[in-house]
Amino acid sequence: MTTEEKLQHFEDICTGDALKKYEQAVSDYTAYEEKILNEHKENARKQAALQIAAEKERIARETNKNLSLGQIEIRRSYSRKDEELRGKVFSELRDRLARFMETPKYDALLEAQIKKEKAFAGSSEIHIYIDPSDKEKQNLLSLRTDCDIRVSQYPFLGGTRAVIASKNILIDNSFETKLKEAEQDFQFSL
Repeated sequence: MTTEEKLQHFEDICTGDALKKYEQAVSDYTAYEEKILNEHKENARKQAALQIAAEKERIARETNKNLSLGQIEIRRSYSRKDEELRGKVFSELRDRLARFMETPKYDALLEAQIKKEKAFAGSSEIHIYIDPSDKEKQNLLSLRTDCDIRVSQYPFLGGTRAVIASKNILIDNSFETKLKEAEQDFQFSL
């Protein structure tokens, strides 16, 4: 082997070795960069998934809040309408009661209530009261029922009230009480 050949051989070995080292360095660097890129992509995916989950949760909370506010407004509106209609119903009922109180059927009702209250009292002393607006009916009712009928100092929209003092009993057949009970129990059904 000549010097020239030796030199060529040495150059080939050195160049080949340097080339291998270069290729290995490039390969290692490329693998490292790919690893960094993959980690970055994975972190970006995780971050995006977290942001999406957080945004979904925020939207769900916002939707629930808006639904709750809508339900509250619907309930308020329903309540206002319920009160308005309730007022109309009971105003109409009061008007009808006022018209009823001008009929002979009302006189018959008073008479029936008084007789029933008197029968309930039996031999006990009973005080029967009528509404001040029925004052003109006092004598006729006393005559028909054979009872001492008194005119109440306080108006109660019609009907009768009776007190059996010996038994501590109040019999309240007044329209005022009946209306209050009806208003408390009244509900619109859907």
